[in-house]
Amino acid sequence: MKIRFLLDENLSPRHKNALWRYDAGIDVVRVGDSDAPPLETLDPEILIFCEIEQRLLVTDNRISMPMHVRDHHARGRQHWGVFRTRRRLSIGDLASELYLFWEASDAEEWRDRMEWIPY
Repeated sequence: MKIRFLLDENLSPRHKNALWRYDAGIDVVRVGDSDAPPLETLDPEILIFCEIEQRLLVTDNRISMPMHVRDHHARGRQHWGVFRTRRRLSIGDLASELYLFWEASDAEEWRDRMEWIPY
């Protein structure tokens, strides 16, 4: 199964367009989109959405997300991966990295993993 992405609301909507320039078939939504959680949704709820919808979360939440992921697991839940972006990562560089993961790996490979991007 191909990776399906959810971009958190702190990432620009331009990230989706940059990713679609690589392949318009990439399944990516952003918090605040009509088929995603609304803006200001709390991180624990975002993780539940990602689990149910089988989406890998891409976030720039570097500080509290590890705690939310630990709590999520402590409740017996799983997730489809969390990529935390490094500071000063450009829109183009992030799109390039996400495309590489989308093209070269399967969604199952990222289950319950939290990684930095670039990797």
